[in-house]
Amino acid sequence: MGLISSVFLPLAIAFIMFSLGLNLKIPDFTRIFIQPKDLFIGLFSQIIILPIVAFILVIFYPNLPVELAVGVMIIAAVPGGATSNFFTSLVKGDVALSISLTAITSLICIISIPIISIYSYNYFVGIEIDVSILQKSLELFAIVTIPTILGMFVNTYFNSFAQSFESKAKITSIVLLALVIIGALLKYQSDVVDYFRQAGLITLILNIIMMILAYFIGKFMASSIKQTKTFVFELGLQNGTIAIFVADSIFGGGPFIIPAATYSLIMFLTSIITVYIIRKK
Repeated sequence: MGLISSVFLPLAIAFIMFSLGLNLKIPDFTRIFIQPKDLFIGLFSQIIILPIVAFILVIFYPNLPVELAVGVMIIAAVPGGATSNFFTSLVKGDVALSISLTAITSLICIISIPIISIYSYNYFVGIEIDVSILQKSLELFAIVTIPTILGMFVNTYFNSFAQSFESKAKITSIVLLALVIIGALLKYQSDVVDYFRQAGLITLILNIIMMILAYFIGKFMASSIKQTKTFVFELGLQNGTIAIFVADSIFGGGPFIIPAATYSLIMFLTSIITVYIIRKK
């Protein structure tokens, strides 16, 4: 993806994570001590259950190219995005819990993403890729963690600016996400129809399975229906922009990117339908 992947994509992710940080405060990270049950359930589901479900799905999905298999695992490794917070608010879920889950998984992901992505490549492709997990973790720290902390700093010490800039930042983040997806698709436009045919269905299945599974996890384990609604979107919506960056920076793009691109489009459609269903009840 050339200039897009080396300059625009990291800057886009950094801005999106900065925008996320504008909504965060220290209590969003300390809530684990105040609301440990729901936060632990959400974190365990996101970090452990989601990759396991994705792995099982990829293993049993017929005739899936190994590059797309790795791409699906990358989706399962990335954290939730600010979109999950937005959709949670639309259904009157626990927005504070949603923000905390997004914030904490965004910090954990700098370790989990390289591990899951690289070992998935080694398993499905059958060749050990010569990539430093530490190096990739530091890269993710630079474009994910530091901008998030900077956004928190602005929210804490320049709150009036953060509140006035937040809506503009959200719109800009959506535009940047759209540009990233369009850029990824245009790069491989000659094969995009075939890739979509192969990756579209499995990413849709993963998205729907996780939303349904999250509902039942919440129904039987969460404190109330508000937390259940939160789990549905936290486990059903992943950060597609980070997934595209990981696929490009570690594996050089190509078909590895396509699952993240298709997932990013599909999750908005399924989320809108889910919001409609929940609000009709």
